[in-house]
Amino acid sequence: MIVLLFTALGLVQQPAPRTIAIDERLAADAGISIGDRVIVSTRPNAKGGDTVVVSGIVKRGADPSEIARSEYKIRMHLDQLQSLAGYGDRVDRFAVATRDKAATESALAAINAAAFGFEAHRSRDIAVGTSKTFQVVSRFHKAIGLITIVASAIFLLCVMLLKVEERRRDVAALRLMGISRTTVVKAVVAEAALLALVGSALGIGIGWAASQFINWYYQGVYRTPLHFSVITADIVTLAVTLSLVLGIGAGLLASLRLVRTPPLALFGR
Repeated sequence: MIVLLFTALGLVQQPAPRTIAIDERLAADAGISIGDRVIVSTRPNAKGGDTVVVSGIVKRGADPSEIARSEYKIRMHLDQLQSLAGYGDRVDRFAVATRDKAATESALAAINAAAFGFEAHRSRDIAVGTSKTFQVVSRFHKAIGLITIVASAIFLLCVMLLKVEERRRDVAALRLMGISRTTVVKAVVAEAALLALVGSALGIGIGWAASQFINWYYQGVYRTPLHFSVITADIVTLAVTLSLVLGIGAGLLASLRLVRTPPLALFGR
C-alpha cells in the first residue's frame, strides 16, 4: 500500500516594517531618500536592530537653540521609540498644551505637586534659558550700536561745521544783501535734513544687502532656515529718526555758530 502525503505550503505574510521620518541634514549627509530601508539601534553597528522605512524627510525649524548642536534627528512611533530606548513606561520629558494663562498656572502647580522629581516649566522660560548665548550677543550688538551712534553724531557735527565754514563768504554775502539770520539757519538745516535722508536711504540699502549676504552665508553653513540678520520696520524707523535728529541738530549748531559772526568778520575784515 502506497500512501501519498501532500504538504500544503502556506505563505506566511511578514509584517510590514515600521516607518520613520528623518532630519533633512541626515538625509543629505547619508544619501537617504524616501522609501529607503534603514536599521535603527541604540548603538552603532549593533546586531538585532529594527528595520524601518523612511517615509518622510522633516525640514529643520528656525530654532536658535539648535544652531550650536550638530545632531541628527529622527521621528518614530511612540511604542517603537519605547522599545528601542528600553525605558519601559518612563519618559524624560513631555509637553502639555494649555488653553490660557490660568490653565498654565494650574497645570504647573498640579505637575510639580504630583511626586518628587516632577518639575514643570513654561515653554517661554525654557526658550529664554536655552537662548542665553543669543541674549549676550544681542546686548553686545546694542552696545556696539550705541557707540557707533555716538561716534557718528560727533563725526556728523564735525563734517557740518567744516562744510558751513567753507561757505563763510556765501553766508556773509547773503547777510549783506539783507537776508535774515533765520532764513540762513533754515537753509542750512534744510540742507542737513536732506543729506540725512539721502544718507539714511543709502544706509538702509547697504544694510539690506549685508543682511541678505549674512543670511545666505550662515544659513548655508548651519543648514537652517533661521534668519541671522533681520531688518524690520522698527529698525528702519529708528535709523531714519536718528539720522534726521542728528543731521538737523548738527546743521543747527553749525549754522548758529556762523550767523552769530558779523558779516564783515566772515570776509576776514
